[in-house]
Amino acid sequence: MKARSLLMGLAMAAAAVFSLSGVAAAAEPTGGVQPNIVGGGNATQVYSFMVSQQSSSGSHQCGGSLISSTWVVTAAHCGTPYQVRVGTTNRTSGGSVARVAQRIAHPSADLALLRLSTAVSQAPVTIAASSGAVGTATRIIGWGQTCPVRGGCGAPINLQELNTSIVADTRCSGINAASEICTNNPNGNSGACYGDSGGPQVKQVSGVWQLVGATSRAGNNSSTCATGPSIYVDVPYFRSWIRTNSGV
Repeated sequence: MKARSLLMGLAMAAAAVFSLSGVAAAAEPTGGVQPNIVGGGNATQVYSFMVSQQSSSGSHQCGGSLISSTWVVTAAHCGTPYQVRVGTTNRTSGGSVARVAQRIAHPSADLALLRLSTAVSQAPVTIAASSGAVGTATRIIGWGQTCPVRGGCGAPINLQELNTSIVADTRCSGINAASEICTNNPNGNSGACYGDSGGPQVKQVSGVWQLVGATSRAGNNSSTCATGPSIYVDVPYFRSWIRTNSGV
């Protein structure tokens, strides 16, 4: 999966962001679209906590992670969606659909909470105790572009996943080392892209997926996806803020 996002503040303004808002990539895929995220592939399982943020017409805009029956964690730069679809590998069908009632953005980080108007039945993801050290194996999930050029293809219908890992902060330009994660681009050509913004980076703890990151932006300031590592918001770092604002 390739991902990009819009940052907050000066660093955010200069970085490549991974949302599809206002991008041609929000259209349905064309015949030239690669079938899988570069270096990744179709989801191998249903992630009950996976969220597609959508417009009123159902077009995919950003990803997110369900952390309770009524709360979603995502990237602040994604804005406020009309609705979300939760717990399916097909962004156009299945799972549960709920309207968004409220958005709470962090004052300085690329992180936001969405409160749903109605509870959904899907199982939420647990926020990990910590994101992990350099070398920690992780997985990123989303409906972001499968081609590297912004607007070069549409959001895939099928959810994509990519196994990757946490790398040294020095590999990501403009990263906040205390509160963000530098995530590898395996083989130099795979990673998050436009439409993956806000979506989950997870790791396995005793065989169970736990949330460590929310897709934020490119780690090399390039508008072309997967040419360098990506930056993810360290969700466990903001655990107290999340609890204070959502009660989760």
